[in-house]
Amino acid sequence: MTKAPALPSRYEDLDPGFRGRLRANDELIALVTSTLKKKRITGGIGFLPIFGASGSGKTSATMELGTHLPDLHVIRLEPDQISERTAILSAINDAKTDSGDRPIVAVIDQYEEAVATKLALPTSFVESLALLDRNDLKEGNVIFIWLTTSLEFRELLVKATSRNSRILVAANFEIKGPEREEWEEIVLETFAAHNSDAPLADYDILPGDIQKISSRKPTLGDTIEAVADLLSESIPDFQNLAEYRVCMLWPVTDGARINLIHQFTEPKQGYRLNFDAWYRSLNSQDQKTLPFHAFNRARLYFDLRLIPIAAADLQPIYKDIDNDEFIIYKSYKDRIRATHLFSIVSGTWDPDSYAPLRERKSGRADGARLWYPSVTSKPTRIGQRLAQCFSEMGIASEHEHPISTRHSAVNADVLCAAPFEGERKTIIELKAFAPENTMPSTIANQIRVTLRRHAQLAGFLEKS
Repeated sequence: MTKAPALPSRYEDLDPGFRGRLRANDELIALVTSTLKKKRITGGIGFLPIFGASGSGKTSATMELGTHLPDLHVIRLEPDQISERTAILSAINDAKTDSGDRPIVAVIDQYEEAVATKLALPTSFVESLALLDRNDLKEGNVIFIWLTTSLEFRELLVKATSRNSRILVAANFEIKGPEREEWEEIVLETFAAHNSDAPLADYDILPGDIQKISSRKPTLGDTIEAVADLLSESIPDFQNLAEYRVCMLWPVTDGARINLIHQFTEPKQGYRLNFDAWYRSLNSQDQKTLPFHAFNRARLYFDLRLIPIAAADLQPIYKDIDNDEFIIYKSYKDRIRATHLFSIVSGTWDPDSYAPLRERKSGRADGARLWYPSVTSKPTRIGQRLAQCFSEMGIASEHEHPISTRHSAVNADVLCAAPFEGERKTIIELKAFAPENTMPSTIANQIRVTLRRHAQLAGFLEKS
């Protein structure tokens, strides 16, 4: 069974390695820093009750204070550690064993449910702090922070300090979390970090979907929960059901063009189209009007790839391009066999052995750079010779092969048979553009053409 994707909304469920990447709360950091400076002078402890709506990021901001202020030692106090003064002191002394000389921030996280029927506890807790402030913890390097989602409970905590106001750091401090404009990026980062860098678009959730959700939800946590709900409904059953894989093949003559192709793909994942990168490359009008869900479904359904191939690897098999009797020598075929294209079509792609395609400095590469523009006007001949080469290498292939459904039809420039049972057939779309026409806008437009064509083929998009 395929592992379900993860999108945790609570601090406790975040991968520990990701927690350190959480955004800092500058106001909280400034307040804690200034309080510790003051307490070094005056002595004594600090107490900071913090209100924040559920999902605002209170726990994340507070528990990661030590990430942004490495000289702090942050601990969480459990309910049984705050019930009386001796328990509080024991917990702090245990923390000192690990903290050395670093100041301690002790966090009590949303304990109001447990004390709702014990109205005396806020008072008894603060009185315990007051005694510690005058005796065992008078050296001034401990701050206690109580997090709550209840304004009323915060007021109880504040009122409990009325006779010991020197320990109160602030009466009305509130954590509101990151700005709403950041939520989309945070959701995407959180998902990628917990799913081996997979984008949410792989589950048919696009940036526009997250924007709509975040505009309606009061907090970041609520937004993440709503995206998770959408994710549970959107895990596609169709991802691996397609009979065909579509590979856009783009010959390149230099490093600049290689890099342009890489910007739109995930090279190590077999040059799968990076939908987010393509989306970002579009102008604002296209971002508002194109049928992205249909396009994204087509990308997933056909496992769309955008594969660069060095013109120097193609040149030998295209000698005497108009000769239907041309013999492709073994050394020519071996060059094709070593390409990323062949490993994908033959089902032998191994991400662990991936080596990036790089510009070559050789006479052969220079010759191919001069030769390639002469054949870009002959796409049919290019497809015919490539199909011949693949067939002679053991993968039955045809050029200009029609594929039709009840929705639409396409002509595959090259159609390669599945190399073994359980593998897909491959539709190769040749993108034989002159080097000067290999620009970001050209690439983005050709991706759009291919996505539209195959979205219509699968019935995800009606023909206009």
